[in-house]
Amino acid sequence: MSTSPAEQPTNVEQTKPAPRVVEDEQDIDKSVYKRGQQAKWARSRKAERGDRNNKRQRRDGELPRVLDSDGNPLPSEPRRPKKKVACLIGYCGTGYHGMQLNPPQKTIEGDLFEAFVESGAISRDNSNDLKKSSFMRAARTDKGVHAAGNVISLKMIIEDEDILEKINSKLPPTIRVWGYERTNKNFDCRKMCSSRIYEYLMPTFSFLPPKPNSPLARQIKEANEETPGVTRDDPEGSKWWADVLEKLHASGITDKDIQDAQEATINKEKNNDSDDEPDMLLEEIVRKIKQTENQARREYRISKERLELVNKAMQMYIGHHNFHNFTLGKHFKDASANRYMKEITVSEPFVIEGTEWVSIKIHGQSFMLHQIRKMIAMAALVVRTGCPLGRITEAFQSSRINIPKAPALGLLLEQPVYEGYNTRLKAFGYNELTFTPFEKEMNEFKMKHIYDKIYAEEVKDNTFHGFFGFIDGFNGTPIFNFLTANGIKDSQEVREVVIPNEKNEGIAE
Repeated sequence: MSTSPAEQPTNVEQTKPAPRVVEDEQDIDKSVYKRGQQAKWARSRKAERGDRNNKRQRRDGELPRVLDSDGNPLPSEPRRPKKKVACLIGYCGTGYHGMQLNPPQKTIEGDLFEAFVESGAISRDNSNDLKKSSFMRAARTDKGVHAAGNVISLKMIIEDEDILEKINSKLPPTIRVWGYERTNKNFDCRKMCSSRIYEYLMPTFSFLPPKPNSPLARQIKEANEETPGVTRDDPEGSKWWADVLEKLHASGITDKDIQDAQEATINKEKNNDSDDEPDMLLEEIVRKIKQTENQARREYRISKERLELVNKAMQMYIGHHNFHNFTLGKHFKDASANRYMKEITVSEPFVIEGTEWVSIKIHGQSFMLHQIRKMIAMAALVVRTGCPLGRITEAFQSSRINIPKAPALGLLLEQPVYEGYNTRLKAFGYNELTFTPFEKEMNEFKMKHIYDKIYAEEVKDNTFHGFFGFIDGFNGTPIFNFLTANGIKDSQEVREVVIPNEKNEGIAE
């Protein structure tokens, strides 16, 4: 039976449209080269799957191996169970390039990790990468900065009951592991930290007023004449400088000698590269003046009234405030500039090797770069210049001012605090993370390995006097005018002042 052409089956090959022949490159539709976002996502997912497959296919022998002294790979160790723990540690930062691992520099984490491996707390197969042990620190401290208490979290082999003693035996005396606690698998010591406590040590002579006739002292005097009744009188500070002048006169130094020495010091700073021969007699006078003043500073003992003023100044920081003036690169409208200070205490003064010191502890939810050092400097400058304590709260407003950084020398991390997360740890059946059981050992460690280093360096280098002396003698644009009766102006010039010879150290707060 025949069928009509219309009823015959359709030939698929014949119905396909003929391929388009491109006669000219300009005739190409450029849209064929474009890729949509979905195509990019697909390629990304495919690449990730391929990378995971490649990792699964790698043999152990192809991974970097730990070598022995002859350069031969060490045999793999038998697998031992690892547990997530939080280690409570303390260290003196002197001689280290900070906390965080940074090969080839000597760091706290480098020594810690090496001790963990040598003691068997971390297997040698995992000794080439911190990430394999889920290593994390609660707070990163920079070069030369100390910590009486810090926390690291990691996966650790804790089968050995003596593992803590073995770890400490592999560490130098300036680094200690106080103890460790089991945590749940998702614990991250940095993210779970609810607040941090820092301590700042400074000699009490830091709160003495600027040297008479110094540029800052002249600015304060001129502003007081223009706007009287704003700043505080300081009879105690005036008497101290009068007593120093009397000691200089008793040693044979005249007022003209003092003036010549001051001018010579300023000229020397301006002409550092000068080849002129120094005046040896004048050099001797300058040396004698510095020696007399430094000795008087060591002998200074702060009054109860001035110490109470320091305490009141520090209490101005308590609560929620905008600290944009107390860090670098933050605008007033930047939400991250808002921080919460929970508690601040100023200790009773104590004498170490003839110099009187105070300890200031700041407990805050979180801190920005250089924030603590600028808070300390602002409080000290407000006390020593006699301007109203309210100048601190004015610094929380939108106007920009230059607040110098107090020396890094006196700063140390006291401890991270886990108030909120401790409740969750107890719910999981774990112990709380607290430094309370180790307070005795920590205090002994601070006295021997941290405080002594700070005291010795101050005696050797006069760090704090150098810092405040530079501010008092700053002869450039009057950027510290906000410390006078003139107050904070909207037109205040703002630029970071670099203190000469200041070490670029600090804390990632």
